[in-house]
Amino acid sequence: MTRLSSGGRIEVICGCMFSGKTEELIRRLNHVRLARQRLIAFTPRRDTRYRLGSLVSHNGLSVEARVIDSIRDTPAHLNTDIHVVAVDELHLLDDPPDAAREVCQDLADRGLRVIVAGLDQDFRAQPFPAMAQLMAVAEQVDKLYAICVRCGAYATRSQRLIDGKPAPADAPTIVVGGQELYEARCRACYEPAR
Repeated sequence: MTRLSSGGRIEVICGCMFSGKTEELIRRLNHVRLARQRLIAFTPRRDTRYRLGSLVSHNGLSVEARVIDSIRDTPAHLNTDIHVVAVDELHLLDDPPDAAREVCQDLADRGLRVIVAGLDQDFRAQPFPAMAQLMAVAEQVDKLYAICVRCGAYATRSQRLIDGKPAPADAPTIVVGGQELYEARCRACYEPAR
């Protein structure tokens, strides 16, 4: 016997820096509002680039959001009227890799639409474990591309720079920043951390 869907689902928006992940998340949330569905959005406390308490894209679009330290904080903010849960910059949350998968699956199993955005790879071009696990169980995964600042090809890597040179491999994995620290690069122009 086939079990009917609960209506819940997980959507992942991923890609490198400057690929439009938050912009796409905000676009989807605007559609949710047009459909008169109730939503709640979350952003990591660690993301201090723009306004704390808002999802903000590099082009200035924004949506009000609750600030969290852990994906495990999200269920405490939900009420029975919520239809959609959005989490931006998942890779910046302080959680073990399986926490995002567990929480998002639980929310989707409860019938909620869960939309998560974040980097799929760190500056070393290694997968962020939480994003990789979530991508494996999501109903929809959209990988966005930026434009390589060197050659104009599609970029899939986030090149972290220190004084104009690639960051060393032993640099911290998480360093919050924008164009002052990162460039979008294609596979050919990306310089591996050493």
